[in-house]
Amino acid sequence: MFSKDIGIDLGTANVLIHVKGKGIILNEPSVVAIDRTTNRVVAVGKEAKEMMGRTPENIVAIRPLKDGVIADFEVTEIMLKYFLDRLKVKGFMTKPRILICCPTNITSVEQKAIREAAEKSGGKKVFLEEEPKVAAIGAGMDIFQPTGNMVVDIGGGTSDIAVLSMGDIVTSESIRVAGDVFNNDILQYVKRHHKLLIGDRTAEALKIAIGTVSPNGRKEEMEIRGRDLVTGLPKVVTIQSAEVQQAMKESVSHIVAAARNVLEHTPPELSADIIDRGIILTGGGALLHGIDQLLAAELKVPVTISDNPMDCVALGTGIILDSMDKRARRKSIG
Repeated sequence: MFSKDIGIDLGTANVLIHVKGKGIILNEPSVVAIDRTTNRVVAVGKEAKEMMGRTPENIVAIRPLKDGVIADFEVTEIMLKYFLDRLKVKGFMTKPRILICCPTNITSVEQKAIREAAEKSGGKKVFLEEEPKVAAIGAGMDIFQPTGNMVVDIGGGTSDIAVLSMGDIVTSESIRVAGDVFNNDILQYVKRHHKLLIGDRTAEALKIAIGTVSPNGRKEEMEIRGRDLVTGLPKVVTIQSAEVQQAMKESVSHIVAAARNVLEHTPPELSADIIDRGIILTGGGALLHGIDQLLAAELKVPVTISDNPMDCVALGTGIILDSMDKRARRKSIG
């Protein structure tokens, strides 16, 4: 049996795996639950995420990636190996080629850690590619022409903004402000203004269900449960959309500032193309209510949310792997 080429979107919040010829066949949270007493892996992915904040002292649910890079090498390796074994992508005598994505501004040490984790998990040859470039390809942008394309990829750990032309990045910025920071902003706001202690999962649920980044955005409310910081007892409070918007306001302004900075450093001819073609939003953060209107108003450029924004990076890895094979075939014929 032959191994298959695979593309991995190794995200801070989720891991997506694209297998050549099959498409995206895995989308799981980047979480591993470990029993500290025995050092045994209890659960990986969705099952492990369900345990976050709900485990006894001996079991700890770990997110091995932070800000788009590996924070815990050993646990990342365990997670990747578990997913690859489950998908049975390794052949009897062969290992798959792996294309894996990373933020634009990570160090060579961080790149090496990602490559080593993929190799130890069962990859024969590991290729690294920059996330906004792969996201743009996955969103259907033709970045190989001499025209300017701009993508804003808002993930769990990083927001990557890039202008691309002729198949490469012309100017870019990567900031460690994204979905995880928004969750923490909401958590801290509820703690400060309602004297209620909630977990990351409740904060994320608020962001998704009633969150908005626009002052004139949705007007909804949601009941949440947590621990009263005054009495120490369980308590229920109602949160409004406007409160979630207020909580995330400062962090969202950092993404707007980074996008503005990228545009200011873009050559004028490419800037003209971006005015015509607009900006494409990808990543889970693209689903934040009102983010497209806010960026369009602040940057004075049309902004469009890609189809399936959470899948763009994984889809892009598949397209790149296909093009690598086509180039190799052309060389062998030539």
